[in-house]
Amino acid sequence: MNILQAIVYGIVQGIGEFLPISSTAHLILVPWIFGWKDPGVPFDVALHLGTAFAVFLFFWKDWVILIRAGWGTIIPSKIKEPMSTNGRLFWFIVIATIPGAIFGVLLDKYMEKFRDPALIAVMLIIMGAVLYIADVKGKKVIKIENIKIKESLLIGLSQVFAVIPGVSRSGITMTTGRLLGLERESIAKFTFLLSAPIILGDALYHASKIGSVPIDKGSFIVAVLTAAIAGTLSIKFLLTYLKTKGFGIFAIYRFILGGVILAIYFLR
Repeated sequence: MNILQAIVYGIVQGIGEFLPISSTAHLILVPWIFGWKDPGVPFDVALHLGTAFAVFLFFWKDWVILIRAGWGTIIPSKIKEPMSTNGRLFWFIVIATIPGAIFGVLLDKYMEKFRDPALIAVMLIIMGAVLYIADVKGKKVIKIENIKIKESLLIGLSQVFAVIPGVSRSGITMTTGRLLGLERESIAKFTFLLSAPIILGDALYHASKIGSVPIDKGSFIVAVLTAAIAGTLSIKFLLTYLKTKGFGIFAIYRFILGGVILAIYFLR
């Protein structure tokens, strides 16, 4: 893999991981469209590490507050105090992470069966429609500080469907959050915070499989940095965008991309 390809993959991963458009689908479609060689496990790890860095760095202040508050709930104290809002949010993120982590490991070996471009195109379109309906019908009444264990668990469970490229982990969690009545900004932020342990865990899990596979260090580093930069810009963009607008534009993008992929698939 050359440096240009590493940059392209990094940008695709950084943007697709946080916007509800499926980074996995794009990483499969890019080499399929351009005839590039599959980058393999090492670069998958590099790209995920880049986006993990992005979300940790962007929300580092939030993570410091959340970890301190969460840790404080398990330290014995003579004075029994109610759990703080940040303490609850920390544990709700932990709870929401568990289903995705478990099913991610269990279903990982089946991932290759879902890489067909036609299937990806169909899922892009279907999930685009579901996202749009959920966004329009969502009540927009729950803020991130008011999330309960029910919403956290359902959002965490919804990540299981992200094993299918085209669904999108961020897309399915945002869709579920909107259906449950979370505000757009709140479900976006919760999704981003939730993504940190999931993305990092996925990267480390696959890193253990690399073994003696030769790695182009230059391209590896470029991919990590590009994914981190693109991911940071993507997070900032979406949080700003959702202050005044909805998810409709992403649904439209899914419809168009899905249609284009189906056209290319059958023309070939």
